[in-house]
Amino acid sequence: MDSLTIVVEVIGHVAAIVSYIIVAVYVNARRRRLRRTVRRSTRLYWLIFAGTILFALFNVVRLAYLATRGMGRLAPWLDLVAEYPSAIGQSVIIIALIAMRVRSKGRGSQPLRILAIGAHPDDIEIACGATMAKFHDAGHSIRGVVMTQGERGGNPEVRPDEAQCGADFLGLDQVTVRNFPDTRLQEQSAEVLATIEAVVKEFGPDMIFTHSSHDLHQDHCTVHEATLRAARNLGTVLCYESPSATQEFLPTFFVDVGDYIDVKIESIKEHWDQRAKPYVQDERVRGQAIFRGGQAKTRYAEGFEVVRAVFSTMESFT
Repeated sequence: MDSLTIVVEVIGHVAAIVSYIIVAVYVNARRRRLRRTVRRSTRLYWLIFAGTILFALFNVVRLAYLATRGMGRLAPWLDLVAEYPSAIGQSVIIIALIAMRVRSKGRGSQPLRILAIGAHPDDIEIACGATMAKFHDAGHSIRGVVMTQGERGGNPEVRPDEAQCGADFLGLDQVTVRNFPDTRLQEQSAEVLATIEAVVKEFGPDMIFTHSSHDLHQDHCTVHEATLRAARNLGTVLCYESPSATQEFLPTFFVDVGDYIDVKIESIKEHWDQRAKPYVQDERVRGQAIFRGGQAKTRYAEGFEVVRAVFSTMESFT
């Protein structure tokens, strides 16, 4: 083998190694974006990351063998391993990214202003995270209000920041975390009402999502009652399902979240402080969406109780 051929081989393998490393670094840096825009993103991330590292190592071995032994008897086999599987793997990854991307159904005929209200930092993500992400992608403006910092259920030093991260992940335009006493909202029900009224007056929502009255948690019930009073002049109010909802929670309005269930699961993971809670585990979240999906005759759904709904508002969903 002449020297020119060796130089070309070396340059080719070095370029391949560098390109695979760049892909691995880029995918790792953009992992959050991947989680938001692609279904089954965790599996796909590890497929891409492991695949690029593996193919880079194949090329390193081939380069080392070339530098020490020339072409040799093993060279054709090393070339097969270093080049052809990597090309096939890249094609598979591209196809997977296209096939598994989150597909928005397009923007509604008229963008809505949507207000989501929760008692605790992770309530919105757990109860209606997929719906919020879907509505964001459809072009609606979404604002969140969280009444407490969740100090009785976790670390109040980190939970407000986690609420911000979760809201950003879903696409909420803004989230405000207040500092009312966790588990004791009923003691300041007038102040809670005034807070929600101020947001309703300033934001002017077309639709509000809030807790249900069919809930065992006293803070959730307080927020529900305050929201209904604050939204007394608004048309559409829907109540979402928390993990503490009772058997009396009977949804009659469903949102198909087939493309967004993985986005919801990933948004809940932003609440790292709550990771040990049983109701935030992937299988519980997915199972609940499957159950509500069965009621709605679709694969995955989030269910809501309707306090009242205006048809013109609901039309803007499509």
